[in-house]
Amino acid sequence: MRRFAQLYQSLDASTATNDKLAALQAYFAAAPADDAAWAVYFLAGGKPRQVVPTALMRETACAMAGIDDWLFEACYQAVGDLAETIAHVLPPPAGAVDDAGLAEWVEQRLLPLRGLPPAEQAARLRQAWSVLDATGRFLLVKLIGGGFRVGVSKLLVTRALAAVAGLDAKQVAQRLMGWTDARRAPTAARYRALLDPDTAAQAEAGQPYPFFLAHPLQAEPRSLGDAADWIAEWKYDGIRAQVVRRAGQCWIWSRGEELMAGRFPEIEAWAQALPDGTVLDGEVLVWPDGAPAPAAFNVLQQRITRKTLPKKLLAEAPVRFLAYDLLESDGTDRRGEPQHQRRARLEALLPVRDVSPRVSGPDWPALTAARAESRARGVEGLMLKHRDAHYGQGRTKADGASSAWWKWKVDPLTADAVLVYAQAGHGRRASVYTDYTFAVWNRPPHDAAEAQAVVDAIARREPAPRDDPQALQLVPFAKAYSGLTDAEFAAVDKVIRATTLEKFGPVRSVRPTLVFELGFEGIGPSPRHKSGIAVRFPRMLRLRRDKPLHEADTLETLRQLSAP
Repeated sequence: MRRFAQLYQSLDASTATNDKLAALQAYFAAAPADDAAWAVYFLAGGKPRQVVPTALMRETACAMAGIDDWLFEACYQAVGDLAETIAHVLPPPAGAVDDAGLAEWVEQRLLPLRGLPPAEQAARLRQAWSVLDATGRFLLVKLIGGGFRVGVSKLLVTRALAAVAGLDAKQVAQRLMGWTDARRAPTAARYRALLDPDTAAQAEAGQPYPFFLAHPLQAEPRSLGDAADWIAEWKYDGIRAQVVRRAGQCWIWSRGEELMAGRFPEIEAWAQALPDGTVLDGEVLVWPDGAPAPAAFNVLQQRITRKTLPKKLLAEAPVRFLAYDLLESDGTDRRGEPQHQRRARLEALLPVRDVSPRVSGPDWPALTAARAESRARGVEGLMLKHRDAHYGQGRTKADGASSAWWKWKVDPLTADAVLVYAQAGHGRRASVYTDYTFAVWNRPPHDAAEAQAVVDAIARREPAPRDDPQALQLVPFAKAYSGLTDAEFAAVDKVIRATTLEKFGPVRSVRPTLVFELGFEGIGPSPRHKSGIAVRFPRMLRLRRDKPLHEADTLETLRQLSAP
């Protein structure tokens, strides 16, 4: 545990890629295989479920430190991170620091906490914290709470493992696929197989390939050269997935390397007809038979979030798999073949309805005109793939533009909204308010004076009238935490601290004074939200100091944006 905590500290303290790579290599070269297996799991993005409630961890930390909850809360507000706060307030360990390995801590001390009575959980927490230093305590709380994050990419972890094993990084990347699937615990045997230089150590039957990711196209498309060299397809808004058909079975993997067994029985049944030794890359979509376009993503979310699939839901939200690349056929890896050749194989293998259609256009103006139809077609824009491109891994470019995929999205939908709540960020932004909740008017204000009266009532903590649905009020509808520079966040942070009305744990309600232009990629109705609206990937585009509060947008504006 101490060795992994030191690695975490080294990775968190540096922004230099070479330093992080060296730290990873040193750890994997020296760590026991069972510890290294769990380290790969966490560093590659695996997250255990929270095993102890946050409130119990706080209560136990206060008892060990001999402080009241209000003082812990004050420390938390200053620090902005629960694990760091607990590590700071706990007294130093009374004796020697426990030197058990990461695997022992996770398997014998951390995971068994789930489901125990609260009193037993608290006792075991006290025992664990009493034998760890501040770094170890910080790491343990992150693991217990399911909030482990560190600034390394999976690609960097892959490079470090490849260097330690003397293997090609692409081979390691392939073996790593599915490593973070929570259904299979990391073990020493799996770790040894991961780094086995013997080429006989093949991938398991259901293992997918590393996903190839597209770059966002922000320049003019003509910068890519002749349009005839590119294959254009619609960019659908679904779940990126691979369908693997091998050994008489089929598997469906998400881009997040989650095995989606049982989630999409329609696709599993469809995949049974595929020839053995086939791997497809594509999109899971809700697309009823006869519909001209796929349903919005929020309809697909109903399938994602349900553990059971009643017949009514299967009938109302039927899914299908739309393939856009062939990674393996006849048991042969096709990723090294050029894009146009893989596309031809795909079209020969599947019916037209199961293949992502090409978007025809002799030149960039024609493709630009087609892209303008995206929202009417229920898509996000265009995908551009060079006809000679190989299927790579991650978002890397081996040979410049010719080996890349580009996603050419339509411009985001926008709305002007009012900042009403704020919460501190994480990591280096833990002491700055960067996570904001935004609201719009339930109807247009008659004038600036009516809007100001609502702001004054909010400042007096007066609730909005419930008996008058037409009474003007601000309705929260979205949260965003990205899009501003550090300097802009610092400026907004000053306003938030100066206009704070109330504190609810880490959240502050503020007097409405600031209007932001928000951008989002999709919007649709949602009965789960008070506003009745849900937006996809909201982000802040700019602070609208030029826009008064009464000119912020309304719920009706958002509804019009969500209309087909």
